[in-house]
Amino acid sequence: MTLKKTLPGKTSKANDEAEPPHGDDLDRYDVLILGELQQDARLSNSELAARIGLSAAPTWRRVKWLEEQGFITGYRAELDRRKIGLGVLAFVRVDAERNTGIATRALEDAIRKLPEVIACHYISGTGTFELQVMATDLDAFSRFSIETLLNLPNVKDIHTSFSLGEVKAVAALPLGHLQAARSRSR
Repeated sequence: MTLKKTLPGKTSKANDEAEPPHGDDLDRYDVLILGELQQDARLSNSELAARIGLSAAPTWRRVKWLEEQGFITGYRAELDRRKIGLGVLAFVRVDAERNTGIATRALEDAIRKLPEVIACHYISGTGTFELQVMATDLDAFSRFSIETLLNLPNVKDIHTSFSLGEVKAVAALPLGHLQAARSRSR
């Protein structure tokens, strides 16, 4: 079967049917799909296909593969925290009493259950965890820290810094290293 192009950026049905099975590595189309969906996850499959230069069928198969392989873990709306009344963003370093596996897992489990905590990271240096916490105002944050955070299992102390303004806050992950790696491997 011969493969032929129809229009620039478009492929014929013969191309769709002849597309080989997807390998284990991401290719340029996969990277383009990830980039486009990070910018707008509401794109229809046909809009996405047009943006990356494939027809709808292989684009749909690639998106399904990216989901199945865990590259795409979900789709969600980005909300303006201030418009929904969350005026305070705090960065909270949590110091644990002791760092045994059981005690740390108990603290992790408790943190995961708190909707006010939007991110939690193990950190190097002083402290055990760094949390990002949202609250409506300083009074609400104060209540949350005293009544909830300080009462979590294994918490020795907390240290808080507040965001005074967001310089950059994006959910999209950088993908340039994927494109650069593909260029080097050629």
